Amino acid sequence: MGLLKDGINEVIATTAWNAAPMGIICREKSPKMVVFRGSHTAENISRDGWVVANFIFDPVIYVETAFGDLQRDHFVTEKVAGFSVQRLHDAEAWAAYSAEISRETDEAYMVELTPLYQQMLTCAVHPVNRGFSSIIEATVHATRFAKSGDPALEMWIMHHSSIVQRCGGKREREALALLQRYIKKERGD
Repeated sequence: MGLLKDGINEVIATTAWNAAPMGIICREKSPKMVVFRGSHTAENISRDGWVVANFIFDPVIYVETAFGDLQRDHFVTEKVAGFSVQRLHDAEAWAAYSAEISRETDEAYMVELTPLYQQMLTCAVHPVNRGFSSIIEATVHATRFAKSGDPALEMWIMHHSSIVQRCGGKREREALALLQRYIKKERGD
């Protein structure tokens, strides 16, 4: 499977000048994604038929791309298998996939991914950091909480925020402060 491992791989997915945190599901060496209708990612995949998985370990980028758009200077255009694709400038590795919608519901698309190209740009070791992992979890919960206001999600965000405060480094705490500002803005507080 190349850069992906069995399970759900958290990456920053890029489509045409768009970036969003996304889980790529790998079971039995068959990568796929679930993308929500109405998102830029879903629209771009439907129109263009490709997606790039960016492997990046900056927690701030995960929060920024969950709630906002990156400027074009964050992207690099690459030519892959006849496609002009965009990847993140700061990615440590990236993998381009053709993307085909295999199933649709009223809310989402199931997207089958076929590997086209991958490249490692750096070789860095990332020790397990519970603060980084908790930023990812809090961000996932926050995107859902912003839409639903579900108090159970708010409790999960608070739980993971405490782990970030205890276990995270400076960049994780910066990401948490940014996440808290986005939540307040989304909720109109």
